[in-house]
Amino acid sequence: MKEEELLQIINQMTVEEKIYQLVQWDGSLYDDNSFLTGPKVDLDISDDVIRNMGSVYNVFGAEKLRKLQDDHLKTSRLKIPLLFAADVVYGYKTILPIPLAFGCSWNPRLVKDGMGMVAKEASAVGIHATFSPMVDLVRDPRWGRVMESTGEDPFLNSVYARAQVEGLQDNLDHQHLAACVKHFAAYGAPEGGREYNHVDMSERRLRQDYLPAYKAAVEAGCKMVMTSFNTVDGIPATGNEWLLRDVLRKEWGFKGVVNSDYASIKELMDHGAAEDEVHAAKLAIGAGVDVDMKTSIYANHLKKAVERKELDITKIDEAVLRMLNLKNELGLFEDPFRGIDPKVEEEVLHAEGNKEIARALAQESVVLLKNDNHVLPLSKNKKVALVGPYANETSLMGTWAAAHADREHIMTLKTAMENKIGDNLLHAHGCDIVDDYSFLGHLAVYFQGRFANKDVNKDLDEALEAASQADIIVVALGEHMLQSGEAASRTDLTLNKMQVKLLEKLHELNKPIVCILFNGRPLMLDPILDKIDALVEAWFPGSEGALAITDILFGDVNPSGKLTMSFPMNVGQIPVYYNGFKTGRPYVPGDLTKEVSKYTDVRNEPRYPFGYGLSYTEFEYGDIQLDTNVLIKHKSIHASITIKNIGDRRGKETVQMYIQDIVASVVRPVKELKGFQKVQLDSGEMVKVEFVITDEDLSFFTKDMIFTAEEGKFKLFIGKNSSDVKEAAFEYVD
Repeated sequence: MKEEELLQIINQMTVEEKIYQLVQWDGSLYDDNSFLTGPKVDLDISDDVIRNMGSVYNVFGAEKLRKLQDDHLKTSRLKIPLLFAADVVYGYKTILPIPLAFGCSWNPRLVKDGMGMVAKEASAVGIHATFSPMVDLVRDPRWGRVMESTGEDPFLNSVYARAQVEGLQDNLDHQHLAACVKHFAAYGAPEGGREYNHVDMSERRLRQDYLPAYKAAVEAGCKMVMTSFNTVDGIPATGNEWLLRDVLRKEWGFKGVVNSDYASIKELMDHGAAEDEVHAAKLAIGAGVDVDMKTSIYANHLKKAVERKELDITKIDEAVLRMLNLKNELGLFEDPFRGIDPKVEEEVLHAEGNKEIARALAQESVVLLKNDNHVLPLSKNKKVALVGPYANETSLMGTWAAAHADREHIMTLKTAMENKIGDNLLHAHGCDIVDDYSFLGHLAVYFQGRFANKDVNKDLDEALEAASQADIIVVALGEHMLQSGEAASRTDLTLNKMQVKLLEKLHELNKPIVCILFNGRPLMLDPILDKIDALVEAWFPGSEGALAITDILFGDVNPSGKLTMSFPMNVGQIPVYYNGFKTGRPYVPGDLTKEVSKYTDVRNEPRYPFGYGLSYTEFEYGDIQLDTNVLIKHKSIHASITIKNIGDRRGKETVQMYIQDIVASVVRPVKELKGFQKVQLDSGEMVKVEFVITDEDLSFFTKDMIFTAEEGKFKLFIGKNSSDVKEAAFEYVD
């Protein structure tokens, strides 16, 4: 359908019908018992709104959606189809590792394939759009939603933003989804790491660090953008005209739909930015928010702003046009039942190819953090005691897949290891994940009986007995799945005291211990690190996670994951990240001077830095070679380095390139990631890895807020993580 035809539809619409196109509600309208993603909201929408509303979210199932669309078209005067959206963040039935995990793969191509698989499954049940990807930059692990981000680096997050959008959308055929990038903007920087809290930062930091990933998603062609709950320069994002109109639309050229987050238009009143519902409606539509999720603000109050002549109807018209254009791009006017086919649903869900992608991504997402005395990989001929609350647990998918993941198709670590070594595996539960479930709040009604272990009083002696009979102990520990995610901010990032006690008792047996962590954020490891010989960071690895972990434990797969978020030494270090600014009194390790930028009770550096991850083999780096030491504007420098696998196993290594601007008009970070390559080498194999450096890699927002490169000297670092690098130097000439 051409735009002229869409405009003709708009011209036929009443003011009410236009407004109702901008209303989005969930399955609770249809007694669907939908999984709440926010506070309960009283139903205050008329039947007329329901008959003419523009979109519905989080209703699942091909038959259900087909009937819903059919019923809607029968009552809609202009036969405008519904748009079905959903929180399919990193999986529908076949679940990928959480984004913080798959970020550690450093494999954007595989991530793109994974999100393509997600789109294929979700579209098979009739979903048209997904509220994914979340591309918020995160540097504070107290914030629970770090599990949805790919980490602390603007460059890497931008790479993953493009990959996810491209994987979800592709050519937007009936097997793909419209991607809704979230949360715009700077949602990942709440003060104190507390969910829904305000954000306060300079425009330069916002543009330099926090906006690039959103911009990359827009450049990749995302069809939707979701506003964030937080303030930006003192103004809530959902009512921020500078952010949504000036930056997003005018500067970046975004033409798609802006969706509010859950009830965020109503929350303009709670922020103190709007005095009543009419004011909130006027602020949001004026700022450029096209869709009102989960409130009746637009439905019941937007017309009043027009009648009072406080709002020009053209603001509503342009929002309606964007909504209709999205439906048109999805082909809904030609086929309102796009992709809805129960037979296809049955064929697509849990297809073997889907599982293969999820398993491959999980394998590359696991990060080996410690491996003293080469305890790993395990021998298949020795007795292994698998103990701990995650030993026989299927809750491996993380918060956003909990409601719709098919747990019957998720294998536990116990089963996966039994399949590998049979009777050589001993198992005991040992302890529960947590001893207090009050943190679940209102979600207890959904998850207490389904996801919490019921064997709270399992005897510790059972675990010790199993461990005493084994040659090696594997202990599976971690957070409860709902201790990470939305509304899961925490100040104590250590493991539950029951788990620590279990590990202490196992340590007394004086046997090698391998610890596997299941979690959605970097944790404080002091209570456990000296009691284990090996540490495997598994995150929440998804549907095929247990198989992937078992592949790694027994050496069938060599771990290659590298951290994309630093692990702090303790909570007092937070935020700690690799690309902090240079300071006037820098600390030099080993220097005893007191009056420098350092802590007196802990080192400045994190426990494990950005880019860190071990392998079962060893890679040796040569020196950096440059084809020239002078980079001329609009030209390039070619940098190369030789990497050799000096171990006895085939393995993958992520070679990382960082740059430091030595002198600039504004203070610059100590180093910034500007490139990476993941290479695979056989034992003894050597390869030359090359990078191309241009003035784009040197550009930043200068003193005058111009994005450009400045003349001067630069350092180049290439290495296996942000700390362990080789160094070279070059000069940039304009």
